[in-house]
Amino acid sequence: MQIKIISDIMNGDKVEKKLFEELNFIKKQLGEIKEHMVDIDSLLTAEEKELVFRSFENEVRGKLVPLKKLEEMRL
Repeated sequence: MQIKIISDIMNGDKVEKKLFEELNFIKKQLGEIKEHMVDIDSLLTAEEKELVFRSFENEVRGKLVPLKKLEEMRL
């Protein structure tokens, strides 16, 4: 009976060690996945891309109005 209990304890230790190894492996993989994830907020729709492109064109042409001037007009 004692041998069975000792055997069960040793097997439990092996299972526990294996679980910790697996958890550490998963943790490492999750870290790698996080490193390579795209920030959804950094993606633009086609419409947003067009607006940004037109904004750059307007800046080059000198058609932009400074925020300060807009705030003065509003007062």
